[in-house]
Amino acid sequence: MEKNLSKTYDPQEFESRIYEEWENNGAFKPSVDHTKKPFTIIMPPPNITGRLHMGHALDQTLQDILIRWRRMQGYNALYIPGSDHASIATEVKVANKLREEEGKSKEDLGRDEFLKRVWEWKEEYGGTITQQVRKLGNSCDWDRERFTMDEGCSRAVVSRFVDLHKKGLIYRGNRLINWCPNCKTSLSDAEVEHEDKNAKYYYVRYPGADGSEGLTVATSRPETMFGDCAVAVSPEDERYKDLIGKTVIVPIVDREVPVIADPYPDPEKGTGAVKITPAHDPNDFEVGKRHDLPEWSCLNDDATMNEMAGRYAGMDRYECRKVFVKDLDEAGFLVKTEEKVIPIGECYRCSTVVEPMISDQWFVKMKELAEPAIEAAKKGDLIHVPERFEKIYLHWLEDIRDWCISRQLWWGHRIPAYYCADCGEITVAAEAPESCPKCGSKNLTQDEDVLDTWFSSALWPFSTLGWPEQTEDLKYFYPTNVLVTGYDIIFFWVVRMVFSGLEAMGEVPFKHVFVHGLVRDAKGRKMSKSLGNGIDPLEVIEQYGADALRFMLVNGITPGNDMRFVTEKLESSRNFANKLWNASRFVIMNLIDENGDFLPMADDSANINTIALKDEDKWIISTVNSAVSEITANMENFELALGAQKIYDLIWNNYCDWYIEFVKSRLYGDDEEDKKTARYVLVRVLKDLLKLLHPEMPFITEEIWSYLPKNDSEFCDDNNRGFLIRQAWPVSSPELSFADEVEVIELAMSAIRTIRNIRAEAEAAPSKKVKAAILAKDKPLEYLKKAERHIMTQANVVEIKYINDKSDLAEEVMSGVIPGAEIFINMDELMDYKAEFERLSKEKEKLEGEVERVAKKLGNENFVKKAPEKVIAAEREKQVKYEEMLSKVIERLAVVENKLK
Repeated sequence: MEKNLSKTYDPQEFESRIYEEWENNGAFKPSVDHTKKPFTIIMPPPNITGRLHMGHALDQTLQDILIRWRRMQGYNALYIPGSDHASIATEVKVANKLREEEGKSKEDLGRDEFLKRVWEWKEEYGGTITQQVRKLGNSCDWDRERFTMDEGCSRAVVSRFVDLHKKGLIYRGNRLINWCPNCKTSLSDAEVEHEDKNAKYYYVRYPGADGSEGLTVATSRPETMFGDCAVAVSPEDERYKDLIGKTVIVPIVDREVPVIADPYPDPEKGTGAVKITPAHDPNDFEVGKRHDLPEWSCLNDDATMNEMAGRYAGMDRYECRKVFVKDLDEAGFLVKTEEKVIPIGECYRCSTVVEPMISDQWFVKMKELAEPAIEAAKKGDLIHVPERFEKIYLHWLEDIRDWCISRQLWWGHRIPAYYCADCGEITVAAEAPESCPKCGSKNLTQDEDVLDTWFSSALWPFSTLGWPEQTEDLKYFYPTNVLVTGYDIIFFWVVRMVFSGLEAMGEVPFKHVFVHGLVRDAKGRKMSKSLGNGIDPLEVIEQYGADALRFMLVNGITPGNDMRFVTEKLESSRNFANKLWNASRFVIMNLIDENGDFLPMADDSANINTIALKDEDKWIISTVNSAVSEITANMENFELALGAQKIYDLIWNNYCDWYIEFVKSRLYGDDEEDKKTARYVLVRVLKDLLKLLHPEMPFITEEIWSYLPKNDSEFCDDNNRGFLIRQAWPVSSPELSFADEVEVIELAMSAIRTIRNIRAEAEAAPSKKVKAAILAKDKPLEYLKKAERHIMTQANVVEIKYINDKSDLAEEVMSGVIPGAEIFINMDELMDYKAEFERLSKEKEKLEGEVERVAKKLGNENFVKKAPEKVIAAEREKQVKYEEMLSKVIERLAVVENKLK
């Protein structure tokens, strides 16, 4: 092994190697240990169809930061990886592949053969994303990796379904559900995405059956009029009181339907009269149940019109709408058309507009399950970070409807329900029954449908740990600690895990829900295929390294808010890594002799106070000590970005820019004992900084750590490696607080910055040596005298004179104020008058030329007559400006010329 880091920081040289070393040494693999407190995070399982995208990268980076930090704090940290079978997405992908490559449909193959193809596809491509997860540096226990359709998780799903059915919480019913005509499957409410879009409201007159005018209704979906079975009005609406109980005619359909009184219609909206179509609208469905109305469906599964539509049968729903509206208009029933913005429900997977349809489906009764989940949040058993997301969680649960869990697909967990062909009995059982328990018939068939993917995902916190078996893992690691997730799946997933955990396990599946936002592009747009603005994390890692990506992501977030992916921030993170690399390389270079052996360092085995520490040593040790408690508090409060920024400032500013510069002269000096102290502090502080940074940037910190000397407490192996991932998180200690020395060095730093600023303002070269006068009293004077050597070395000052007042100062000085003191530098000290005279002479010549040019232009009668007033005014402004500048330069030249005499 080389004795020092390579000259150039190149993450490609070591990131994959280090991850392999961690895995091979079991660094991510905890075992049940009752002497340690467990800390568990389950990875939200990415779809097997997918590739790692920037949302995954953010999600998993935050999870891994928390896991690595708690592991270093001594917790028995378990990070469970896994993947989701993604029922709809996977079936669509394999079906498309089948059609494109073989010209066949899934029906051509049959269920068993098609599922065989899906499993083959899963084996070939399904592991891609888990390999990509490794590239990010996630410290998952891969021996515990799970898949939502592996044997154990499948057993958990069946057990859960059977148990809920026995309790009467799962039932089969003919109810209104969300139907995707493209995917040809039902969807839960959470799988329907609503978006406000421009649409039309059609005002249609329904004539009275008695020949009267009737009434007018407004609808955005006139093609569903073929399923109308009533018109509802508010009983409080005076306009329609005389019509209640009478009948009207559905135009063109020529069906007589009653006018009913119901609280659902709002007299202030539309016309106050609402057409009721129970088979195609959730609100109408409820009205229909209250009034015992028929449920007439006029749409097929593919969103074409059925026989209820008469001559429009077979038309696509939108084609039918166009033709039907035209016919209504020609027949005199279309009163008017109005443009409106209305919410349109779309399939979350394919964006097809969803149709409410009456269908026989399986449902979970939600009211009984929702109540404990609501109570858990209100009691504080479940905490959302940020707190505002609890409102979304509660709103969803308090307004929840029964969950439709059956899907008309083949890939997924097949519903464990068996139908008797002879007596119609439905048997729900974990194992297929040999005969019907009611009539004894062996003519049984299993339900064709599969369960909603979210049904299995809802069990993820405990199914991954072995449930329904009471495994040691389940007893020890459940409940988990934190669920890290984007705000977009709070109701998709979080809500369902909570009520499932409470019902199955008797306690919430996690204490905290840490909610983050989306990663958007630099313009603030959502990343999508259609916009072509997606950024592949793997490509970013290839170019910048995983550490730079991780640090950019964590440093850019505030809980619950979206962040923008800006390349400059990524480059800044890469520059930070490079700065740390170069500083560490300098430190290591000064730790080893010409043979590559470590040079001696001060020994703190007894007590740090036995070491002859200088002020700058105590300052950096104390500064890091204070930061440890602040950063730990940030981590505890999920303020990961604040913690990351503090670590950045500690490393870049305090350690690299200040302490290393303070200590360089000591490393090159003749005092061997002081050299030992300097080396000791450099290493001690660098180790603490690497520990603090490790959760965010695990690879570079581990690589640097491997080159540092270790002590016996740092878990050294035979190769003196001692992985950083296994080290203890720093703990703040009162004995490492040196308030006076911190004040001394920080005052010195203020003085150095001020002198440097004075130089910059005077345009004096940093290399020019100067003398300074400092006006100070009492403690500031004492501290500045103590820090004099640093001020002189770092600010290139050859002499410091301490004064009581300003009477002895030269006529021309530049000054700066620091806490408790004022610093003065004679202009003669700053200026190279000969060079300044040459510079000002050139500036005078240039300005004289500009003044002459403008004067000629304004003296030209043709220009003044023809040019626009704005242009002439601009030239006159230039004339004034150039004359003022020339006057100042001439004045300054006179002063400089006088100095040169």
